[in-house]
Amino acid sequence: MKVVYSDTHKDHDPQLFMVRGKLKRSNEQPERAFRLLKAVQQEGHEIVATRDFGAGPRAAIHTPEYLRFLETAYARWQLLDDPSEEVMPNIHPFPGQPCTYPDSVVGQAGFHMGDNACSIGARTWEAAIASANMATHAAQLVLDGERAAYALCRPPGHHAYADRANGFCYLNNVAIAAQHLRGVHDRVAILDIDVHHGNGTQGIFYRRADVLTISLHGDPRNFTPFFIGHAHERGEGEGLGYNINKPLALGTDIDGYLPALRDACDSIRAHAPGALVVALGLDAHERDPYKGMKIQTAGFAVLLAEIARLGLPTVLVQEGGYLSDDLGPNIASALRGFESVA
Repeated sequence: MKVVYSDTHKDHDPQLFMVRGKLKRSNEQPERAFRLLKAVQQEGHEIVATRDFGAGPRAAIHTPEYLRFLETAYARWQLLDDPSEEVMPNIHPFPGQPCTYPDSVVGQAGFHMGDNACSIGARTWEAAIASANMATHAAQLVLDGERAAYALCRPPGHHAYADRANGFCYLNNVAIAAQHLRGVHDRVAILDIDVHHGNGTQGIFYRRADVLTISLHGDPRNFTPFFIGHAHERGEGEGLGYNINKPLALGTDIDGYLPALRDACDSIRAHAPGALVVALGLDAHERDPYKGMKIQTAGFAVLLAEIARLGLPTVLVQEGGYLSDDLGPNIASALRGFESVA
């Protein structure tokens, strides 16, 4: 399988991450991508350098105001009196209340940053662009005839909304890949198997019927993102019925996960898409730092083989999966499982 990769991500190394009221270094570190890259190289996958697809793919998903903010926020923040090294919000608009778009970068940070897990550093914008290009490039490879391609994206993207960063994510790589595929296919499906709900992806496509979005994730009643990702969220307007959430109990293993995945695959078949985008989170692993589920390394091969049986042109986009000795073996197992299905 061709693996699209850029090392531009390495200079994005966020240090500010608020957990239970404490500031810590982010779990989303450059070492994640280096371990994933080493594993796919050892497996013999072809590494493809990322092409620059310009501003069009990200502008097709994200608002102009948000893109301007991401591009300029760090430099503007550094002009403040006694600023932190990274941009981090300290105030947010209240949902449902009148809201005027602020001129101040401090106000814009609160408007465009959904939490304290997506701080912006000196090279965050460049890393986010490269990550989006990886997803677009993988989608283009599939359009050009590859059965599947893997975008080794970092930073990840599935928590990013059209106008808001969230949960380590800045540009929604999965949504950008799906929209790129829509240039050729009337219908596309997104299947998110990250341990966390793909809330940004849901928000982007919630009123659309052309892109089916399905997410399998830890139950948000007691797992981030908490406020979204529940089973009753089915879409709105034309999109009603085209958003499917399958919350799973924390600690779910392969025996509990596989039936939900098979149901999701049945829904994808019914949608009859021309192509599929998989938000490939590896953080459902039993030893991932988030400890949300208990999928073993061999289980990723089982899950990806099930997805491969859909027989669709498939873009695999890297999402979560955090530092442990199992991260490399997990991606190797996943890609092996996909390729085991003829």
